[in-house]
Amino acid sequence: MMKRLQIHPENPQSRYLKAASDVLRDGGLIIYPTDSVYGLGCDLLNKNAVEKIYLQKGNDKRKLLSFICPDLKGITEYAYVSNTAYKVMRHLLPGPYTFILNATKQVPKILLEKRKTVGIRVPDNVVCQALLAEFGRPVISTSACLSDQDFLSDPDEIGATFAKIVDLFLDSGPGGMEPSTIIDFTQEEPVVVRQGKGKV
Repeated sequence: MMKRLQIHPENPQSRYLKAASDVLRDGGLIIYPTDSVYGLGCDLLNKNAVEKIYLQKGNDKRKLLSFICPDLKGITEYAYVSNTAYKVMRHLLPGPYTFILNATKQVPKILLEKRKTVGIRVPDNVVCQALLAEFGRPVISTSACLSDQDFLSDPDEIGATFAKIVDLFLDSGPGGMEPSTIIDFTQEEPVVVRQGKGKV
């Protein structure tokens, strides 16, 4: 049964952040606000939890699952960041961007599935940042909608859709409808793969 907690968007209650962290540590799934759309997430390093997310998103492991880090330093542990990429990212982060980068060996194999790239975000969102600080590790971040759905922004609709799927929902009010902008930094020149909320 999903637990729904009304978390304050600017001053998130520490007990709710702890509850969400406990769920992540136990291999559960959570929904949380980001600076774009609501995110469906789990512990990056828990293979079973990541499998559960693939299952909800249509189980296609070729689909890139992104994850959120607290800052640029967190990104360099999991991806190779060129000087060019670093300059651009430093200018844009935190913000509604997903960067595709070449993965380091720290990224779990389940996320790579015949590729060597990874999608990483540093959202400009108080709840996200507080959750990462409480949990201490990156959290998977994919849009909180099922494989055949459009983005969901209404908390009641999200709650109804995921009632039997996720363990905890950090509800901070209506979410966004525009996904993050995706920029691919794996080649010499950066490529905008998807234009979303973040301006390029």
